This record gives sequence, structure tokens and C-alpha cells, in this order.
Amino acid sequence: MLFRSWAQTADAHWPDVARVRDHVGVAHLVVTRHALVREVLTDPATYRPDNALDAVTPIPVAALRVLAGHRFRLPPTLANNGGASHPAIRAIVADALHPTRVAAQRPWLTDLVRERVGGIAATLDAGGSVDLHARLAADLPLLVLARLVELPDAPVGAVKEFARAALELFWAPLDADRQQALAAEVGRFHRVLREFAATGGGLAGSLRAAGHPPDVVVGALFFLLVAGQETTSQFLTLLLHRLTGEPAVLAGLRDGTIPVADVVEEGLRLEPPIVTWRRVATVDTTLGGAAVPAGTSIVLWLARAGRDPATVDAPDEFRPGQRGSRRHLAFGAGAHRCVGDQLARMEAAVVVAETAPLLDGVSVLRAPWCPDNLTFRMPDAFVVRQR
Repeated sequence: MLFRSWAQTADAHWPDVARVRDHVGVAHLVVTRHALVREVLTDPATYRPDNALDAVTPIPVAALRVLAGHRFRLPPTLANNGGASHPAIRAIVADALHPTRVAAQRPWLTDLVRERVGGIAATLDAGGSVDLHARLAADLPLLVLARLVELPDAPVGAVKEFARAALELFWAPLDADRQQALAAEVGRFHRVLREFAATGGGLAGSLRAAGHPPDVVVGALFFLLVAGQETTSQFLTLLLHRLTGEPAVLAGLRDGTIPVADVVEEGLRLEPPIVTWRRVATVDTTLGGAAVPAGTSIVLWLARAGRDPATVDAPDEFRPGQRGSRRHLAFGAGAHRCVGDQLARMEAAVVVAETAPLLDGVSVLRAPWCPDNLTFRMPDAFVVRQR
């Protein structure tokens, strides 16, 4: 269950909390109800984020040596930082992703998406098939993020490969050979980030100017490149696929009776790219009537919390604007709530608005496939053709 939890979000048989062992025998407390997930996320004293980036498959010595050879370090910076430095680091990152700066990117992004949709439509009109993940969704968030925070001019393909390698290395069930290969890829890119962190402008320069050490600058860039863009490209692919099976929603978008923003929020509720997140209990406590000893690993099932019938009227139906639709936890909650939520929403709104007419006339040749992963969906492709 832990590594394909998105396939079980509608299963009615899960209790509020459940004890589950993973592939290496480690016990986790899985939390399924919206109120309980939110309780954990908003109580950083009882439930710390220290384990948020821990590898779910223990990294063997050979792979650790590879990482060490690249001087790989990932100190607490954002998602796994429960210390005193977190607010100051977060504030600098949040300023780089400020809603005003995000809104300024919208015209440029709209033009780019329209250009791509035009090319896709021409291919479909000619009878060809199109991978909407590769042709539209995969690199858009990275291109926008690069403009906002002045990321290094690394090739898009290399950054995407690094990001997916990191998501697999830290959150997937793996064998030792695969871990060693992924460690080499992640380590190589970490070296590139170190060089940029020392001299780059934008976000890197702001963090340096505030007195943060090089490891913190690298850690912030590392997390942004992994979670700040890869998750959004995943969401765009998942949402586009979902919409191909929702003709009433597409009709509502076409005639203006369903707002694009409501479609995005319902998509985040039903098709979040981040399906679980982790915390660790710092003291003996109870949660939903279950005893939680200090040190317990807690897996917060964000995707299932979005389908909690106590929160939303029609948990498993795509009904934009329904009661509870916007109460999802796709961006988390509390002190570690995603600082890029407005950026992700803007990107998704542009893509939905520009592609909805195209989606109305396609059939799916190949639905997105997602590999085993504790936290991330990571769809690989989404191929369509004209009906």
C-alpha cells in the first residue's frame, strides 16, 4: 500500500490511523482523516519534520561513498527543517515566489502555452499522436521557476533527470545497484548546484547576502529543483489526463459556467502529485485514539485526506466548486505549507484554460503510468490522438 497509495484513495476500509510496515520492515503510523492529518501538520512541537527527506530505502555503504565522493550534503533547510533557521530561510524563498512576481509571469507563460497547444493541435489534426507530458507539461514549471529565482542555465533535460533521480533515490523502494546509479546522478548535479550557490544571483544571492552558509543555499536550491517544479509538471499531466474523462467539466469550461480556478482546486484534491508526507513524533502522545510513542514515523496520507467525506460532499467525484473542494491538503498546512502554492495554481490555471478545447476532442492512447513511490506520483507519459 505505501508505495502505490494513490491507487487506494477511494478504499472505504481504512481506519483513521493504521500501523503499516514498509518493504524493509520499518513500522509507520498511516493517518488517513483530514482533521488528523491537519492536526499533525500544524503541531510542529509534537510532530517534527526531521524525517521528511530521509531515504525510505536505507542507502547502502557503496551508494553513500558515491554521494560522499561528490561532497553531497543536505542539511535542514526547508521541508525537513524544524529548527530556528527555518523561518528566515523560508521568508527569503517566499519572497522570490511572491504572488506579485508570480502574476507577472502569467502573460509570458500564456504565450508559451498557446504556442505549444497550437503545435499540438496541428499534429493531432494531421492524424498524429502526441505525448502531452513531454510536449506540454514536463518542462513548463522549470522554465517559469528559472525566471523567478534565476536558476543556473543547466540544460532542461539534465535538471529533469536529476529531479526524478532524487525523487526515486529518497522515496522509492530500491535495490542496491539502482541506489548506486541514482547516487551518482544526484551527486553530480549537487556539484553543479554548489558552484552556482557560490556565485549565482537571484535566490542564491539573497540567501548568501542574508548570511546563510553555502550548504543552506545548496539545500534550498536542491529542494526547489526537486519539489518546486517536478511536482507541478506531474500535477499538470495528472490533471490533463483526469479532464479527458470529465466531459461535463470540459463543457463547463467551454461555456464559462465552471471557473478554471475551481477546476484546478478540484484537481489538486483528487489528483495531487504528492500523495503522502512524513513527520516523526517527538513525545509519547495519542492521535485519533491510537497511542503514538516518541520516535514513531508518521505517514500523512494527503491524497486520502482530500477525499474525507467529513470535509467534501462528493469525495470521489470531480465536481469543481463543491463544498470542501478547496480544503484539500495538497500543499500541506502549518509552518511548512508549500511556499510555491500560488505559482503552481497559476501554472495549472493557464494550462487548463488553454488546453481545455483541445482535450474535448481527443482519445487516450496511453494513460500516465506511475512507478512505486512513497510520496510522488511521477507520471511518465500521456499520449493522445484526435477522435
